[in-house]
Amino acid sequence: MVRCPRCGYENSPTSMYCGNCAYILTDPKGNRFDKKPNSWTMGIAKKIFIVLGIIIIALLLFSFINNGTQPDSESSLNVITDNGSLEHTSSYPFEAVVKYNGRWYAKMGDPKYLVERIGDGDDKITLDCASWDKVYIQAQKDDYGEGELSVQLLRNGKVVAENSTTNASGKIVVTYNY
Repeated sequence: MVRCPRCGYENSPTSMYCGNCAYILTDPKGNRFDKKPNSWTMGIAKKIFIVLGIIIIALLLFSFINNGTQPDSESSLNVITDNGSLEHTSSYPFEAVVKYNGRWYAKMGDPKYLVERIGDGDDKITLDCASWDKVYIQAQKDDYGEGELSVQLLRNGKVVAENSTTNASGKIVVTYNY
């Protein structure tokens, strides 16, 4: 039994407050019962560990959800390809005109993205270059013929650069920097 120091009332040993006057009681050793029994205490290291664990789990969950919602490269709306079957309009202002009575080979277009082309006889090719791109054309005879190989670069239908050769293994280069 625990005696109340204020009123002297005999309380049970498990009572925290006096049943008569509601005074906070002490146990027989003099310890007060004002602490909560079975209170949960943890150090700061445990708290930091728990917070970091929650953050890591949240980041992993976000990453999983974000990767699951991204379209693959085949179904993305941002991928545009051209297999050469499309007719180019004025958004492609450059054309290459190759004149040669024989077989020829050329690399042409933006210097970073050259397109290879093989032809036989005269040909006019629309280049996949924007109006602000640099344009590069390298052409050569593929049959070591004796005729003249001539290349013209047209921008919106007007000749802006040209070159030609009659050499049997003739190779010519045409460049244009806007």
